[in-house]
Amino acid sequence: MDSNRSGRRRFLQQGAALVGLAAGGVRPASGQTPVPEAHPKDIKELIAYGDRSRFVTSIRVPTAGRTSPDAFGLTFHVLTPLQDSVGIITPSSLHYVGTHRGSYVPDIDPREHRFMIHGMVDRPLTFTVEELKRLPYVSRIHFLECIGNRANPTHKTVQETHGMTSCAEWTGVPLSLLLKEAGVQNAASWIVAEGAEEVKGASSIPLAKAMDDCLVCYGQNGEAVRPQQGFPLRLIVPGFEGIYQTKYLRRIKVVDRYYMTYNDYGHIQPDPKVTALTVQIGPKSVITFPSGGQQLPGRGFYEITGLAWSGGGAVRKVEVSTDGGRSWKDAEIRGTAYRMAHTRFGFHWNWDGKECVLQSRCTDELGTVQPTRAQVAKFFNLPLDKLRVPGADNTVQPWRVDSDGSVHNALS
Repeated sequence: MDSNRSGRRRFLQQGAALVGLAAGGVRPASGQTPVPEAHPKDIKELIAYGDRSRFVTSIRVPTAGRTSPDAFGLTFHVLTPLQDSVGIITPSSLHYVGTHRGSYVPDIDPREHRFMIHGMVDRPLTFTVEELKRLPYVSRIHFLECIGNRANPTHKTVQETHGMTSCAEWTGVPLSLLLKEAGVQNAASWIVAEGAEEVKGASSIPLAKAMDDCLVCYGQNGEAVRPQQGFPLRLIVPGFEGIYQTKYLRRIKVVDRYYMTYNDYGHIQPDPKVTALTVQIGPKSVITFPSGGQQLPGRGFYEITGLAWSGGGAVRKVEVSTDGGRSWKDAEIRGTAYRMAHTRFGFHWNWDGKECVLQSRCTDELGTVQPTRAQVAKFFNLPLDKLRVPGADNTVQPWRVDSDGSVHNALS
């Protein structure tokens, strides 16, 4: 029997003994009274929408170095607490938020909102939200990720290193259905998607992608898309970086060339190698437990867990190293590996109490393997000690476990 399996058995046996003790009933110590059940909200509020336990404290935090909102009232990037995540779905209330194009989150009455398709089409179309909801729809699980989601030696936790990615179930109408109804003309090759923010952010997307798997969404995780996520309509472009996922979607123009837009500022790259690694998110993974800022109570069995994803399709394999990348072993995929979605992985580990470095790497259905920072530095001929990864950063993230059980960013 290998050490992983025997360690797990000992752990489960100890856990069973504790459960046996608990079965006899837990009574408060002499002089103590039971903790009363708390109702922080009015009972009508709880019936109307519900609440989480007061003992659950996971929250989003602003990205390092920025307050949100700032002195001008702008909402900057707000990070998902990946260290507390279970499964693959990010609750809507904890989904990361990208910078809004203006000084406020639009407050849009869905009854007044209109979505238009025009440009190089035979029949320009305008829809109300209710008209879109009458059309055939799909629900798909997809991740979103901001290109600013990158490892940094100064970041201490996985929320800081990778918190600008989240995964949700999105519900809406396939964009291809709407484009076919409008009648795309033969000379068309791009679309430009525009939102209703104060500053009209827009993105150019290849027509081939628009006709493949893009969604015009009105639902997120079983309810309406939230205002911070683009209520009442949001474009989902699976696998592409976050800037293309247009919020408050109000129109799509079909065109015959790439249009430079407001969103292109800071996103156009002169190096074609960088451009190729920017639009579509490469295979990526990160260990969420144990990760930076967490504490292991002592040596013994642990379940290493984390998330993997790729803009190139489904995750096919995740490997874990417990010796700083000298050797790798296959992790277990937990659940279904959906295309362009977070995928949960787990790995049985017996910690001997010695300092070590934990890493994970992902391989997607295209056969592309998540690179190390050293491999990226060599590819771009850049110094490793001062490396800022060009384009989207999908490099391997190492966590150092010290002998006292404390976990730290091994890049620092």
